[in-house]
Amino acid sequence: MKQSTNTILMIEPVAFYYNAETAQNNYFQTETNEDKQKIQNQALEEFNSMVNLIKSKGINVIVVKDTLDPHTPDSIFPNNWISMHQDGKVGLYPMYAKNRRTERREDVLDLLEENGFEISEVIDYSSAEAEDIFLEGTGSIILDRENQLAYAAISPRTDEALFIEFCEDFEYTPIIFTANQTVGTARMPIYHTNVMMCVADRYAIICMDTLDDKKEKKMLAETLIHSGKEIIEITEEQMHHFAGNMLQVNNGEKNFLVMSKSALDSLSAEQIAKIEAYDEIIAPDISTIENLGGGSARCMIAEVFLPKA
Repeated sequence: MKQSTNTILMIEPVAFYYNAETAQNNYFQTETNEDKQKIQNQALEEFNSMVNLIKSKGINVIVVKDTLDPHTPDSIFPNNWISMHQDGKVGLYPMYAKNRRTERREDVLDLLEENGFEISEVIDYSSAEAEDIFLEGTGSIILDRENQLAYAAISPRTDEALFIEFCEDFEYTPIIFTANQTVGTARMPIYHTNVMMCVADRYAIICMDTLDDKKEKKMLAETLIHSGKEIIEITEEQMHHFAGNMLQVNNGEKNFLVMSKSALDSLSAEQIAKIEAYDEIIAPDISTIENLGGGSARCMIAEVFLPKA
């Protein structure tokens, strides 16, 4: 199993905007009264710049255009509804916000097959939505594909029992913990694991300060070190600039770490040096998407690990 892929899927926005439904427990979102068309234009410009930057490094990007009907303001974050695996399996996931559920599109799977990828099985967990049980793809689950470890911070969007079911179906060992962030004066669950940690082939970027339980913190650190990762710690303040929301990709020859410009700008010279000892950094400016969507570079990428037919 390889940890990073040279092919990614991204969804081009047609009506991106602030989503009040997701803001209920995504404390990274910022509300706006700006003109909707203006916001969409800014988001599209940021999206296209990011795609072009990634492509310029020799990484394959499959771009799928979103549809106006049904209206899905968060379709730019496909990693929450689909995951693709080297054995040809595809996972489809139950989403917390009702207006995100129509992001799951059969035609995206058809397009992957048209691009020469083989889908051997689709495991669809989306029926769990009827029971208000959610597991939002690789937003909820961080995969160490090489070591068959799956990390998940339990939250309203990441159900423990369903996560364990995923691990059984896809043959991963579950690593379960709780991660919190300070909202006002309260400690609240972080909505997605992928905003507080990123696992690459030889290192992991993680906000350990989000783990309030000392035993869990120790367990997580030991698991990462035992699996051969250097731990690069970030602060909670850096996490709020999306410094945990990163993804390792490759172009067939070398690895890159994709993050946003705001994430990069929040890092210290020492942290950047540690990352660059392993990988070249790709850091597009996606500030409109981040502020309104409450997600960043990693959320915008669905990794294609499917075998070629």
